[in-house]
Amino acid sequence: MSSEFNGLAALMTQAFRGADLTPIGNELIERAGKHPGAESAPILLDLSILLHLKGNHDIALSVQAQALKLRQIYTLPARTGPSLRLLAFMTPGDLSANTPLEFLVQDSDIELTLLYLSPTLPFPQQVPEHDVAFVAVGESESSQPLLRALSEVVKIWPRPVLNAPERIARLSRNEVSRLLADAPGVAIPHAVRISREQLQGFATGDNPASLLPDASGYPIIVRPLDSHAGKGLIKADGAESLANYLEVHSEPEFFVARFVDYSAGDGLFRKYRVVLIDGQPYASHMALSDHWMIHYLNGGMTESPEKRAEEALFMEHFETGFASRHQQALHAIHERMGLDYLVIDCAETPDGKLLVFEVDSSAVVHAMDPEDLFPYKRPQMEKVFAAFKALLHRTASRPCPT
Repeated sequence: MSSEFNGLAALMTQAFRGADLTPIGNELIERAGKHPGAESAPILLDLSILLHLKGNHDIALSVQAQALKLRQIYTLPARTGPSLRLLAFMTPGDLSANTPLEFLVQDSDIELTLLYLSPTLPFPQQVPEHDVAFVAVGESESSQPLLRALSEVVKIWPRPVLNAPERIARLSRNEVSRLLADAPGVAIPHAVRISREQLQGFATGDNPASLLPDASGYPIIVRPLDSHAGKGLIKADGAESLANYLEVHSEPEFFVARFVDYSAGDGLFRKYRVVLIDGQPYASHMALSDHWMIHYLNGGMTESPEKRAEEALFMEHFETGFASRHQQALHAIHERMGLDYLVIDCAETPDGKLLVFEVDSSAVVHAMDPEDLFPYKRPQMEKVFAAFKALLHRTASRPCPT
């Protein structure tokens, strides 16, 4: 490990590949004790990332707060160069709070500087020199005030800025479903944000159709506000299963939508992650499962050569296959969301539409998979990384707004 700042990509890659994080954490704690004051800030920020990776989220946020109180700015130097300096506007939070830009520029000639901002962390008097700024703050209930503030800041920012904050603010599940409701080629269930009291009404016998205009009743999908990666997600098949769910989930608000059965003829569910960079689609991954709730890590991709072979074909023929079939839908999503960088988690309906689960700017797009098992992944992800770097250079060549 370095003596300065390792960052998310380096630490998550170790965790992803099965490294024992405990010795790394012990080393970070020991080093933090030897470096007083602001010198300990990058070590503490690394430690907070590691704690999140180990699932100790409350402690991780506390350690992160200590680091950011000491220092708001952290730089990951370019491997060579740099050819471009990228400044990311960040917000405190868990590992899904910001666009994980580190994976997109890792081991490249791009210098990445992270600037953390919040109501208690205002802009510093001096901002590092940079060529392009990127709003990495992800959409959440807690980030909305910061996104509103940034929407005013970027109007007068002296360098080009990617990912307009006011457009990131529209990435809540209910707003995305509204914006894409009549998009050509898109299937997206109407998502409703409701209170716990309303949800309890369903659990005592109310019909979900009274709230969801596109649902006739159960099954419905329920998840807490700001939930990602399947945390707290359930398919409620009736009032009893919904009541059982509420007994163990005490959150005050939820998103509810009708369930769409997207299984194929072979009974398997296929979920895709697609990246839109300046409107151009790129394959990120594909997972297959016999269960409707798929995430790449629970899809059994590592254990199944057959599943990996199908993912390899998906990537090899992406431009002429998936992207061609859904060209109209992907174009509509880009036009309506209006973001320079966007990630779509999606599937295909039996009638050939693009079934959209989530649209956001903070999903992980990476090349962490071991190349011996996934030899097709690295070449595909290099296309994504090259496209992102090309976007940065095109943006840097634009005239400054002021």
